[in-house]
Amino acid sequence: MIRPIVRYGDDVLRQPAGDVVEITADLQSLIDDMIETMYAAPGVGLAAPQVGVPLRVFVADPSVGRNPDGLVVLVNPAVVEEEGVQSEEEGCLSVPGFAAKVRRPSRLVVRGLDRDGEPHEVEGAGLLARALQHELDHLDGSLFLDRLRGLQRELIVRRIHKLQRAGKW
Repeated sequence: MIRPIVRYGDDVLRQPAGDVVEITADLQSLIDDMIETMYAAPGVGLAAPQVGVPLRVFVADPSVGRNPDGLVVLVNPAVVEEEGVQSEEEGCLSVPGFAAKVRRPSRLVVRGLDRDGEPHEVEGAGLLARALQHELDHLDGSLFLDRLRGLQRELIVRRIHKLQRAGKW
């Protein structure tokens, strides 16, 4: 089932997500819905808070479904290692229509559980590293906008507030 994606301004996006304590049928259903929602958007990643569920779960696929082995599902993920710096254009399904250059690690190793509750480690470089860090930020109550500084961030936030006042957000 495709779920509605929560937008900038919703409190759930600003709260740290809670740990998953048990892999249940409801969690499996949430993961399936998140995958379907991410591909339908289309996006390269989606965290549970983006569909209004404050749990530490995310899905990511930099191939946007073109590579059957590209899908990453992580439960209770944490960064194990990071190195380097990349600065690329980035957007977010919860901040539609806006993008900006964001500095992220160029390589990232993340450890968590797979959807079956088994320990799983993912190493990503380039776009995958960017997607992993982006989704981890969501789980910590942060958005890509929080990594922007000065006028760039202010202009985007002002435009969003204008859209909100006009009822178009």
